[in-house]
Amino acid sequence: MRLDSEEELEYKLRGKTLQVYLHLIKSGTNESYGVREIQRALGFKSPSIASYHLEKLRELGLLTKDDKGDYRIAKEVNVGLLKLYIKIGGFRLPRFLLYACFITSMVFTYLLVYPQTLSLHNLFALMVSFSSLTILWLETLLILRETRLRPIKKEVKNEST
Repeated sequence: MRLDSEEELEYKLRGKTLQVYLHLIKSGTNESYGVREIQRALGFKSPSIASYHLEKLRELGLLTKDDKGDYRIAKEVNVGLLKLYIKIGGFRLPRFLLYACFITSMVFTYLLVYPQTLSLHNLFALMVSFSSLTILWLETLLILRETRLRPIKKEVKNEST
């Protein structure tokens, strides 16, 4: 059974490997990170765990390794939780955040422009609006909480001879 390349990538990019990739994406695509930095940031018990997953990502063509042994993002793909994000400028924002902001502005516009008479039509519109707002903002917060990661602290390397 031959998998499509995107399906195959999504199959291989899961668990701790996906966690490492997500962390690198959120930490900055122009930065390079060492094995120990990733290990400490993600709370792995040993550097070999971080090294294994970094090498796996490198073999998938998602990372490159420089002469110092540091890793850098080579290619960004939208798989797993990354499908729930959209990239605007240099920022990755949850898609639901954009929808939530749009609906919030529409509800406030409705409240300001349309006279609030507490008619059946008005009450129904308010009920639908506020339930939509609640769902969108909760989903946004859940996605942010699920993908919350600690920042990677760069090690200062002493090159004394």
